[in-house]
Amino acid sequence: MSQAAKAVLRGRMRRLRRDLAAQDPDAAIRAAALIPDSLLHAGVVAGYAPLGGEFDPGPVMRRFAEAGARLARPAVRNREGGLDFHVWREGDPLSPDALGVLSPLPGSERVFPGLILTPLLAFDSRGGRLGQGGGYFDRAIAGLRARGPLIVVGLAFAGQEVEEVPLEAHDARLDAVLTEDGYVEFG
Repeated sequence: MSQAAKAVLRGRMRRLRRDLAAQDPDAAIRAAALIPDSLLHAGVVAGYAPLGGEFDPGPVMRRFAEAGARLARPAVRNREGGLDFHVWREGDPLSPDALGVLSPLPGSERVFPGLILTPLLAFDSRGGRLGQGGGYFDRAIAGLRARGPLIVVGLAFAGQEVEEVPLEAHDARLDAVLTEDGYVEFG
């Protein structure tokens, strides 16, 4: 798929995601109740700050925290650099990172999560993930997978599933997806 076609798909999926978020504001609460018990024992779980109708990770992260996980959020310290994860607790102060996304304060403890909750525009039944196009999550996932075991769970509305996500060599696949309708692992 050409970059132009990918851009068209991104635009269509952004509109759809905003519509789905408006139609079902409680989807994340239902999804949090569907997290398998086997996942709840993750040591460090990284979420994200939802933007543009992204699936709200708040209820999911609270469930992990209640089960004893340490929470983290990403931060991009410069546009050319990578995405790092830093300890975060609900209520901690945040500041805009290099991309303008609310992130843990500079100087906060950096961690290496064993489970990442990642936003997406679309997903498919093979674990394909269409992100915003900057590659920050893809690069972070590749780096963490090189360090050791990592579970990557996409958070999405069920309506964001497409027949096939066009993937390039650098695109990181999901291990699972969690929606308001259930939790699905990919082989």
